[in-house]
Amino acid sequence: MIKQIMPLSLIVALRFFGLFIVLPVLSIYALHMEGATPFLAGLVVGGYALTQALFQVPFGLMSDKIGRKKTLLFGLLIFIAGSVIAAMSHTIYMLLAGRFLQGAGAIGSVVSAMIADLVKEEQRAHAMAVMGGTIAISFAAAMIIAPVVGGHWGIDTLFWLTAILSVMAIGILFTAVPQPPKIVHSYAEEESKMLDVFKDKALTRMYITFLFHSSIMTMAFFIIPLVMTQSVQDGGFGWDKAALWKVYLPAMVFGLLAMGPAAVFGEKYGKGREVFMISVGIILLGFLAMGFASTPWVFILGVVCFFIGFNMFEPLLQSFVAKFAKVHQKGAALGVANTFAYVGIFFGGLLAGYLMQHFDRAVLAVAVALIAAVWFIWVATMPNPNNRGNVYLPLDIFDREKVASLTDHPAIVESYINETENIAVVKYEKEVIDEDEVRGLLS
Repeated sequence: MIKQIMPLSLIVALRFFGLFIVLPVLSIYALHMEGATPFLAGLVVGGYALTQALFQVPFGLMSDKIGRKKTLLFGLLIFIAGSVIAAMSHTIYMLLAGRFLQGAGAIGSVVSAMIADLVKEEQRAHAMAVMGGTIAISFAAAMIIAPVVGGHWGIDTLFWLTAILSVMAIGILFTAVPQPPKIVHSYAEEESKMLDVFKDKALTRMYITFLFHSSIMTMAFFIIPLVMTQSVQDGGFGWDKAALWKVYLPAMVFGLLAMGPAAVFGEKYGKGREVFMISVGIILLGFLAMGFASTPWVFILGVVCFFIGFNMFEPLLQSFVAKFAKVHQKGAALGVANTFAYVGIFFGGLLAGYLMQHFDRAVLAVAVALIAAVWFIWVATMPNPNNRGNVYLPLDIFDREKVASLTDHPAIVESYINETENIAVVKYEKEVIDEDEVRGLLS
């Protein structure tokens, strides 16, 4: 499994490193550009998410129809073009254009769908955790490197580095990423339309969870560098930009450590909903500490809490969407989920910029607390994807036509054929039927 997913994880990690590496210093940099205001700076921080939101679903649908690799190449090329424009920016509006174009290379859902293609569902949480781990490592590296490189050589250097890393990702795509298996399903064309991914209430709940998760992330990355580098007279702590790594390093260490237990309890023990609820509570405490801290150390403690809560979601979010989605709609469903995530990033940036321009970080913390309260109630009523299981049937023993007819049974969620491995896959409701009973239906 590792051999199959590691190249894809590296592609995602390189791309996200390019996005992450500008976050710790972008709001500070944007505020000093020609024509800048706090609101426009917030738009720069979250702006790429607007076009990500617009193109996630088209890219997901495209990958379902023309193939994952071709779609990944197209997205990476667009992202490179946006990085170059951002690197050459001299005004806030040119920087915005570059960020919008960066976001148009919306490949996140395509990579997740390809991982879902390559590994069995029982291994998918592990696979998504590996991908989440590589993203988290790239995130940690970006948080440490960005303040140093950006502080000494300028943020344009960071954007050039982003473009170079994306070129490397294209090389990995065509030298190390395996071809996904050929899947045959019996869904009619009308069942593959876009609106079909909204019919499952469990999927819709996951989409909204993505929205909450990403919007609060953007608010955090807007205020962390601003508060730490603002003068004491302006309500900050007066740190130098190059010293911000001292804030992000401990936060990332604790965040990475939190991912393992979250994945184990969420997948192995079927406690994903409970993990989400704990995560929201920790994020809430972190923002309250950041909003009302009178010393830098209390503020940093709040940042650590935020990163712990945020990272606990990472190994579970994509996996849960892939579990709820049917085989013919994984790319589209993950595209919708990521669209909601990037809508959240966009509006999170706008809200943070507006509140910081007109009020202060305490008001922003209270706003996040209210959002987190609603989010907590939302996840508390979510269904558990671990209630569904899969049985794998070799086609040299079982008749494929009989397998296809299983979907008439109310406890069978779906069935499809993996032509590459010559097996049939049947998804069933564990609370209604077990694996032996599924096999018995074919006798």
